[in-house]
Amino acid sequence: MPEPLGKMFLYTSVLMAGTCPLFYYLVQKGFARTSFYQMALEQLHSHPEALEALGTPLHVHYLQLPSKHNFVDITVAWLKIPVSGSKSEGHVYTRSTRVAPFQRWQLQEVVLELKDGQKIPLFMVSEKNGDIVNE
Repeated sequence: MPEPLGKMFLYTSVLMAGTCPLFYYLVQKGFARTSFYQMALEQLHSHPEALEALGTPLHVHYLQLPSKHNFVDITVAWLKIPVSGSKSEGHVYTRSTRVAPFQRWQLQEVVLELKDGQKIPLFMVSEKNGDIVNE
């Protein structure tokens, strides 16, 4: 015997209400496992000036997925990673590239921008000759 339309709508709504947050969580975890995300955070954790500006303990927050600053395709990845510490908060902006699909990602630039507007370059590749400029 067919279910009343109202019951079917209710069941579908409950199913979607549970599935959407789960999907969002899984996408966030997927980003956190990518090499370009991990390499950017390694640069942050190894930069004394950035750690001093943010304060400890350092917290990395979920990406704002709909943000125009978060973009990944086959050969380029730009991310805006929200971070905070006991002294301040801000965003780590990162740009990574790769020559072709299934090749390794190469960091091009990692910059910490604090909420007061101060920018701390964490990692940069020179555009002229491809040398790493670590400040």
